[in-house]
Amino acid sequence: MSKHIRDTFAQCKLEGRPAMITFITAGFPSIEETVPLMLALQKGGVDIIELGMPFSDPIADGPVIQRANTLALENGMNLHKVLELVKLAREKGVKIPIMLMGYYNPIYRFGDKKFVEEAYNAGANGFLLCDLPLEEASHFRSICTSSGMSYIPLVAPSTTNDRLEVLAADADSFIYVVSRMGSTGSTGSLSSNLDELLKRVRSQTGTKPLAVGFGVSTREHFLQIAGIADGVVIGSFLISLINDTPKELREQRVTDYIQEIVGNRPVDISKLVINSEPVHALEGSIEEATNAFMGNGVDKFGEFGGQYIPEILHDCVKELEAAFFAARDDPSFWAEIKSYYPYMGRPSSMHLADRLTEQVGGARIWLKREDLNHTGSHKINNALAQVILAKRMGKTKVIAETGAGQHGVATATAAAKFGLKCTVLMGAEDVRRQALNVFRMKLLGAEVIEVHSGTKTLRDACNEALRTWVTCLHDTHYVLGSATGPHPFPTMVRTFQSVIGREICEEFPKIHPDGKEFPDYVFACIGGGSNCAGTFSHFIPYTQVKLIGVEAAGEGIDTNSHAATLTAGKPGVLHGAKTYILQDSDGQVSETHSISAGLDYPGVGPELASWKASGRATFLYCKDEEALEGFRILSQSEGIIPALESSHAIFKAIEIAKTLPKDKDIVITVSGRGDKDVQHVAELLPKLGPKIGWDLRIDSANQTKC
Repeated sequence: MSKHIRDTFAQCKLEGRPAMITFITAGFPSIEETVPLMLALQKGGVDIIELGMPFSDPIADGPVIQRANTLALENGMNLHKVLELVKLAREKGVKIPIMLMGYYNPIYRFGDKKFVEEAYNAGANGFLLCDLPLEEASHFRSICTSSGMSYIPLVAPSTTNDRLEVLAADADSFIYVVSRMGSTGSTGSLSSNLDELLKRVRSQTGTKPLAVGFGVSTREHFLQIAGIADGVVIGSFLISLINDTPKELREQRVTDYIQEIVGNRPVDISKLVINSEPVHALEGSIEEATNAFMGNGVDKFGEFGGQYIPEILHDCVKELEAAFFAARDDPSFWAEIKSYYPYMGRPSSMHLADRLTEQVGGARIWLKREDLNHTGSHKINNALAQVILAKRMGKTKVIAETGAGQHGVATATAAAKFGLKCTVLMGAEDVRRQALNVFRMKLLGAEVIEVHSGTKTLRDACNEALRTWVTCLHDTHYVLGSATGPHPFPTMVRTFQSVIGREICEEFPKIHPDGKEFPDYVFACIGGGSNCAGTFSHFIPYTQVKLIGVEAAGEGIDTNSHAATLTAGKPGVLHGAKTYILQDSDGQVSETHSISAGLDYPGVGPELASWKASGRATFLYCKDEEALEGFRILSQSEGIIPALESSHAIFKAIEIAKTLPKDKDIVITVSGRGDKDVQHVAELLPKLGPKIGWDLRIDSANQTKC
């Protein structure tokens, strides 16, 4: 099937023109219209169709294709139906090559080998996967080659020459050239450096055909690219055209538009031939060639982690990796961070919760008070360190995602302290329920951008932060707040947060009445994993310490309204890493729910996933009303109002403490303070309060009910 693509480029070259390539999303605007639109594209003069496989979290795509993905999924699209459409298209007369384009997680969930085999049998010719770069693609690429299917590499303006050489060696049909930095979308103009970019790519890739995409929409664009490339790709503009055209006119409008683009070139469909001859395997081992280029490869946590990112992000992630490891090994970097400990409030307090311990009647309960840090949570540990790292890298701006707002506040604070411009991405739902933190961020000089896509929560803020970052890599660092994302972010965030666990180890023997070396249990709440990774990492070698992470069970793990990823999730790929994620059987990321905005996330850090796999840590879950009970108990027993995130760990720690003898010791990391949550709790009490017997309303006699 690769040969069909190569033959198409060869025929176009004989005719003295570039190949016309178009992208449409399977199932958009409806499932029944997909094949007729493919036929209309072929009739108009398209040489190759990229058929988009819808995904819930398309981090490399702009708003037009995002909306097309969302609508297609609402229409019931999945990979099985994509393959059915390919088969139907062949039966109805689509003879030109069909490339399947999308993201890796649905394929990973389907099964790599099974999907490639079924795609071949349906009549597809190859694949183009936005988040499966060289570092992660060797296994999938080998399956494609052995099946006679093409795997199309993407290159970007930031792709280095040595990397181009390896990517070109892997290319068995053509190379997709992303013409500009950023996500997909029609801009009305092409990059002014396109000619120079293609000359550089051509110098490393030789005679391999190059197809140019991103921002192409007009006949003028087509002609501009025709003289310097072998193929022209149109995507977002075509999707918009289809969306804006009445249903009964769409097929003819698509054909007319393509004819306009190709200069009314005559198309004789009867001469098109479907070529199904498999390609011979490339000489040498693809995995060997890739590994030779990468050296030791990307750091992973067992089977988890990695760099599942668009090619456009690769160079900046490598830059960050080099900068982080250099800083990590530089004593002056740590000296600078420690010089700000008085500013941050470190070391944070740790003490016995004596009244809580007395009420529980079991093990002693100790509190590690990250809520007393400057800005009110553990987030300042990572944010300040990353901002210092950004300055070392010469960046003048930072961006961040946030859920509960604590990471956004911490990043805005550090940016203000060091004079960097700060932009924070936050889901619109989280903006509503964390209004106080939004105001704090703005007060600190940050710009807060509401994200209205998807569930309008932390997951969507992460998606948008990655899309935003690729547009401003040269002067901007992404201060990722959780121990998630592509390498080196999980390692970096854990490293900067590990001060929590280190201080517990240092402080505990000093304050324990018997000088006991280690606590018996350590508890931490889990969203993406920064608090948990920072608390647990120092204890990993000390297996006598039981490590217990607590996830958000929302309305219950037997419902669809929870965020208990390690309890109910399956391995998959999200936001640049392989980890556990909440997803459906088709590999689409599930919507989540938690009383706490900071835990309302469908993934988890890959290092935590490895601890689950190895059994080194145990992961429990806590429902909304139980977290509210933890919130109340600590407030009323110790005079400490904890964040709702921390309240999950507090409730479960109390449950365990009740079952233990009094000579056992439990440490809970109180990751943040609850000022930000007070209004939200007041709003929720009428619904959740009766479940735990808590009512703080004012009655008619102006007496508080409690």
